[in-house]
Amino acid sequence: MAKIDYIWQDKKRYFGLPLSFTRYAMSEDRLFTSVGLLNLKDDEVLLYRVRDIDTSRSLWQRLFGVGTVTIMSSDKSMPNMVLKNIKNPVDVKERIHEQVEDMKIRRRVRFGEIMTSDADLDEEISDNE
Repeated sequence: MAKIDYIWQDKKRYFGLPLSFTRYAMSEDRLFTSVGLLNLKDDEVLLYRVRDIDTSRSLWQRLFGVGTVTIMSSDKSMPNMVLKNIKNPVDVKERIHEQVEDMKIRRRVRFGEIMTSDADLDEEISDNE
């Protein structure tokens, strides 16, 4: 079995401490979750499939210096991956974003932006005249 080189790792935290059996990691091309002690459940998302990344921090999370990063992807088996109660969530989000963009460029993958309808476009043109 090949060893994976992680560029980021953390654990789900309680009261700011990594007292959990939920682990998160990111390699050059994938994002991983591993949950459990005796029975493990491992999931992964290919970074080039990530479509959006959000962060949230409740009052309690802010008090303990943690937050939640939610990754939405085009992966059929795992369309949403939630990294809950991780340290420095905004920094982690930016790190994931940079790696996602890098992987999309490397794989030459681009998702088109949602275009406005012709009616919206005509309205915008007439407003500018």
